[in-house]
Amino acid sequence: MNRREALKLMLAAGASSSVWSAGCKPTETAMTSQEPRPAPGAGPLMPSLFLAHGAPILLDDTLWTGELKGWATQLSRPSAILMLSAHWAERPVTVGATRPLPLIYDFSGFPERFYRLAYASPGAPALAARVHELLKPLGPVADEPERGFDHGVYVPLLVMYPGADIPVLQVSLPSMDPRELFAVGRALAPLRKEGVLIMGSGHLTHNLRMADFSANPVTPAWASEFDAWAADALVRKDVDALLDYRQRAPGVRESLPTHEHFVPVLATLGAAVDSSGPVSFPVTGWIGGSLTKRSVQFG
Repeated sequence: MNRREALKLMLAAGASSSVWSAGCKPTETAMTSQEPRPAPGAGPLMPSLFLAHGAPILLDDTLWTGELKGWATQLSRPSAILMLSAHWAERPVTVGATRPLPLIYDFSGFPERFYRLAYASPGAPALAARVHELLKPLGPVADEPERGFDHGVYVPLLVMYPGADIPVLQVSLPSMDPRELFAVGRALAPLRKEGVLIMGSGHLTHNLRMADFSANPVTPAWASEFDAWAADALVRKDVDALLDYRQRAPGVRESLPTHEHFVPVLATLGAAVDSSGPVSFPVTGWIGGSLTKRSVQFG
């Protein structure tokens, strides 16, 4: 597959995902039913993460997959994983399926093998109950028990935890409001002490139509400036600047024509802001010139 074809596929993936809905109806895929695991127990303080999830085609990128695998091996094994993906925004904050379900193939035009992907991780009903408890003070919390994982969840998890043997729960982004998402992350922070790995999935820059998939892509100034600004603010945990990124960040309009891929980082920042620990970038670099791969570990 050449670079032009890859760009078309990534554009199709972005265009076919409805930000404010559950996406297309899950396609039937063979899944193995597993008994729910016990509630997450006490364990090491887990970091919170934000990762650039890429399109399914990036599963063929040995550099990217190698970086994600290496990252996962450096982490303590979580008792469960809580995912907030750019590809599910629904108000009020909504808890997804607590049992294995078919995946949502929320993209089009990809090779057939990408529509046969499966990720039959154990359900996480105890974690779902805990999420309800923690988020209740912020307002209503809904359930959507028939919603499977979108590609913002299973693409990175297929690489980082290919055994699919850790309970996974997906929760929606309730809005694009930075302060609301930061508050959601802060409310979920106690899960880190219970062995739960909180992961936001998106891209710090996400303008597919301005990506360059030529043989020698050039990173435009607006992308590099936004990426550098975000990295600096994240390292310093500059909450005020990050919550006001639409006004303060250089190149924000070009970097983020829509904001759903950026805002998951604000939830994972919220989950870590009250604890000490370094901020690091286990994965960096660029896809198509202007799509930053920068991924963040808090703690």
